[in-house]
Amino acid sequence: MKYIVIGLGNFGLSLAEKLTKLGNEVIGIDNSMAKVEAVKEKISHSIRMDATDEYTMSGLPFKDTDVVIIAIGEDTGANIMATAMVKKLHPNRIISRAITPIHETILEAMDVETIIHPEEESAERWAKKLSLKGMVDSFELSINYSIVEIAIPDKLVGKTIEGAGFRNNYNLVCVSIIKKIAEKNLFGKTKRINKIQGVVTTDTVLESADILVIYGENEDIKKFIKEN
Repeated sequence: MKYIVIGLGNFGLSLAEKLTKLGNEVIGIDNSMAKVEAVKEKISHSIRMDATDEYTMSGLPFKDTDVVIIAIGEDTGANIMATAMVKKLHPNRIISRAITPIHETILEAMDVETIIHPEEESAERWAKKLSLKGMVDSFELSINYSIVEIAIPDKLVGKTIEGAGFRNNYNLVCVSIIKKIAEKNLFGKTKRINKIQGVVTTDTVLESADILVIYGENEDIKKFIKEN
């Protein structure tokens, strides 16, 4: 089979090497020339490339590739952007690496078929969860912008996305909604799992116990949490 592995850090490099040893053709992509040079004798092909640049990415042989793996782990923003880019260019199977549960939620909303998450939860993310009341999870896309999961405030229950005024009142974008669904495991015990609802519309109604997934500037997010 033919694979493209984007991101040649410890995880991506190890995966690319193992796939190659199993007889597969592997193209390794990274924006670091040092990493590309280090792996060029260990896999089929290695290319220095910015995976968030559509022009350069469009030159890859996606039509002849069975699986594309986005293994970027150091930069979640780049991971999401690269995943979106591959979704646009590659019609076959996509696997993406999730660093945190909220990162996994976003990948699920993007209809990524398979998600892998080798890392443990970070201390920074837990610090945010404990410091800001109502915040369920979060990660930073950059110094100033984040995507966060927030429990729906009581005063917004029953309102639509448009009626809640995320954009007009808070300068925020509601990306999706997570619902807690009851599910029984193999032993018959009921557990609550998160189920992503996909991309919301302006007339989506907010319900009690739902979790908002919102995107915006960190200061605007903090303002929203404090006011609600």
